[in-house]
Amino acid sequence: MWTIYHNPRCSKSRQTLQLLQDNQIEPEVVLYLETPPDAATLKSLLKKLGMSARDLLRKGEDAYRELNLGDTSLEEDALIAAMVANPKLIERPIVVRDKSAVLGRPPENVLELI
Repeated sequence: MWTIYHNPRCSKSRQTLQLLQDNQIEPEVVLYLETPPDAATLKSLLKKLGMSARDLLRKGEDAYRELNLGDTSLEEDALIAAMVANPKLIERPIVVRDKSAVLGRPPENVLELI
């Protein structure tokens, strides 16, 4: 089963979805800004991605600065809580296939899952 955590306003997210569709893959589309993942889902995604919460943060977002998320003393759970409360902080798109996941930056990264 395929899932994409998608933001249709993001060009990389649109390109990634199109790349999947070009390969005859119709993923479940999760509009994560409308339906944010909970902490347990984010932890599962991070494990599949092989990333830390800090690696998945969008550092250019206003909320990143406002919440002082650059503070290296913040623990993983605090960063995950910030992403749950402010889903714009989650880097996108995330594509999941079964027990594996990749970040679609660049979109061609999804080819690793095909």
